[in-house]
Amino acid sequence: MNALDELTESFSRLPGIGKKSASRIANHLLKADMLFVNRFAKQIETLQQKIKPCSVCGSWTENDPCPICSDPSRDRTVICVVEQPQDVTTIENSHEFTGLFHVLGGVINPLEGIGAAELHLDALLNRVKENGIKEVILATNPTVEGDTTALYIQRLLSETDVVVTRLASGLPVGGDLEYADRLTLARSFRGRREF
Repeated sequence: MNALDELTESFSRLPGIGKKSASRIANHLLKADMLFVNRFAKQIETLQQKIKPCSVCGSWTENDPCPICSDPSRDRTVICVVEQPQDVTTIENSHEFTGLFHVLGGVINPLEGIGAAELHLDALLNRVKENGIKEVILATNPTVEGDTTALYIQRLLSETDVVVTRLASGLPVGGDLEYADRLTLARSFRGRREF
């Protein structure tokens, strides 16, 4: 295996990149400007040294606490609970949410040995109790594990005065009923609202 094959193999281990895409990226780097390639290599080399979890919310940040937790204009009475740090970026890109975040670091998944103790639930409970939180939005993925985790958190927070809500789920805008799966349709019917 030569250096090009090794690099292609490494790229193919990244999520969402298959063998063909990995090969295209590796070949592109061979033809790219050396300054770009060196800068790119340095960024990868120093990524884990520069980016760490925020000590407050758990999102990726270069400065601790992160810009979201440090922003005084954010609604500090609402926390959106997500599974992973990249979920914060996804929600932020929608420009619809102006509150704070809390990253769980996963979901309850007994088959993979992940229980409630492995998630950042104690920190969430402390934030809710100590910071005057009025609403917790559960934004876990609509999977069995995500729903189980959301239900667990809802029960955990039932002893507090906080309102617990869940993101709506169902048919996407522009979606076609013909291609919707049974679970999506079921959620759409359960989550329907007055027109």
